[in-house]
Amino acid sequence: MARIRVAGFSVSLDGFAAGPDQSLEHPLGKRGTELFQWYFPTRTFHAMTGQGGGDAGPDDNFGRRAMDGFGAFILGRNMFGPIRGEWPDDQWKGWWGDNPPYHAPTFVLTHHPRASIEMEGGTTFHFITDGIDAALRRARDAAGQKDVKIGGGVDTVRQYIRAGHVDEIHLAVAPVMLGQGEALFEGIDLRALGYRTTEHVPTERATHVVLAQ
Repeated sequence: MARIRVAGFSVSLDGFAAGPDQSLEHPLGKRGTELFQWYFPTRTFHAMTGQGGGDAGPDDNFGRRAMDGFGAFILGRNMFGPIRGEWPDDQWKGWWGDNPPYHAPTFVLTHHPRASIEMEGGTTFHFITDGIDAALRRARDAAGQKDVKIGGGVDTVRQYIRAGHVDEIHLAVAPVMLGQGEALFEGIDLRALGYRTTEHVPTERATHVVLAQ
C-alpha cells in the first residue's frame, strides 16, 4: 500500500528544521544549510546537481531513499519560494531551475490561485488552494501505487503530522544547534500519535532516525 512519508528531513539538536528569516539569499533560513552537511557530500546530491563522484555509505543511502519511490510530492508555499501574498506574475518557478529534482506531480499549498507549471524532467507544479486534505487526495491519485512525500517546509510537515496523515518520518539529526528558527515538533506528542523508532543509524555527519506508526 502506498504510504505518506517525510524523508531526508534535517533537524538540529535543539529541534529546529529551518533557520530564521528565509529569503532569496537564505532559502533554508539563516544558517539553515548547516542542517544538510550530511547530504551535500553524498553521491545522491552530486548526481542531482550535475556533479560527479560523492561519498557512498549510510548518508548516501538515506539521501537516495529520501527521493526514490515517490509518485507525487506535497510542498508548502515557503518550500516553493520566498514570494508572499498574491503571485505578482508567472516568473518564479521554484528554487531549482528548469529541471527540479522531483520528476513527478508536485502539489504546492497556497492561498492564492496560480496555473500549473510544467517543468523539464517530469515535474509539474500544481497549486492547491483548498487545504492539506485536498492536496493529499490529489497527490494520492497522482502517485498511484507509489508513495507520497511531504517535502516541507516545516509548517507543512507539522500540519500533516498533527492531522495523522504521515506513516513514516525520516529525520537526519545534525550535530549543530541553531538557537532559533522553525521548531519541528513543538506542541506535537509523537508518542501519543503512535510513532516508534524503527531505525537509528549514526554517521560522522548526522544521526538518522526513522519513526513509523
